[in-house]
Amino acid sequence: MPLVQIDLDRSLMARKEDISNKIQEAFVESELGVPANDKFQIFRPHDAGELVADPTYNGVDRRSVTYIHITMVHMYPVEAKNRLYKNIVQRMEECGVRREDLLICIVENGFEDWCAGKLRGE
Repeated sequence: MPLVQIDLDRSLMARKEDISNKIQEAFVESELGVPANDKFQIFRPHDAGELVADPTYNGVDRRSVTYIHITMVHMYPVEAKNRLYKNIVQRMEECGVRREDLLICIVENGFEDWCAGKLRGE
């Protein structure tokens, strides 16, 4: 059950449903064992000037920025995470978001750090 938080320019909210579905497709197709209906996402739209990123960091021509912050259990190898990055980037491009304008971050924790509607042992 990854938790995906997407900070994006308010103008992209018109494509929210497509972005949501494409991100979920990326999880499923990256072979992480995430079921298609295991979708927990938070969209945070921002007005102009609220999202700040260096326009040339890492040699990239960045025009705007969309942040995708993923919290998930620490259990996936680096190769699986790299597949996920690639799949998200490809699908976001299908939604009109340039790869150069994406910043994706994974934060991992343990199973004990989650409570999803029922307590352990219930």
